Amino acid sequence: MSGTDRPPVALVTGGGGDIGRAIALRLARMSAAVAIVDRDEAAARATAQLVEQGGARALAIRADVSLAQDTIAFVDAVETRLGPIGIFANNAGIEGIVAPLHEYPDDTFDRVLQVNVKGVFLGLKHVLARMMQRGTGAIINTASTSAIRGRAGLAGYVASKHAVLGLTRTAALDVARTRIRVNAVLPGPIESRMIRDLEGQAREGGIALRRSNATAHGRPQDVANVVAFLASDEAAHVNGAAWVVDGGTTLA
Repeated sequence: MSGTDRPPVALVTGGGGDIGRAIALRLARMSAAVAIVDRDEAAARATAQLVEQGGARALAIRADVSLAQDTIAFVDAVETRLGPIGIFANNAGIEGIVAPLHEYPDDTFDRVLQVNVKGVFLGLKHVLARMMQRGTGAIINTASTSAIRGRAGLAGYVASKHAVLGLTRTAALDVARTRIRVNAVLPGPIESRMIRDLEGQAREGGIALRRSNATAHGRPQDVANVVAFLASDEAAHVNGAAWVVDGGTTLA
């Protein structure tokens, strides 16, 4: 957070999706305003409306996080219209397809890395540039339990989430002498459009995504609650950490 008595402005990318929307609504309870960025403008506006119904200011922005010009533009718009960004949920991501690595399409692999890695990098770069001027802020990158394990059929997604964790740790070291913190949240299977799509593809292709006997999915709110903690002053001594939110499924 900001380290002052003034509630910070929060920015959430991928804020039109299930997890992003839950994060935006949760951060609205601790923020002066929430900016929601998504490639789907209608979804971003729907989240912004829910934030406003809860009593916080909101700003919906359509952008492609994988494009530098879009990232520069939305960071500038947020700081101009709402104020300095104190919390950044660097959440946008896509799943790609489920296919054995030797059949995985090149263009799909490129697009998954463009959004999930380049997008996270650009968000970090341009938000950190503003935060460094003030010397304070909290960034939470959305990785996945796929950042710490392999999964058959998910070459693009797994590679990208390993990269997100690496970027998180690098950025945390870069800001270690400031009051800026960079952490990652690693959701396991969460009830959402993305997990329904991945599991549907896996069933059709006869590929098993899970390595445990756990059957219950988490809720988007479960991820949002951890993000809120990492964004808060209660996590002031947490930097470069990877917080798993999976009900223990990676233990099997």
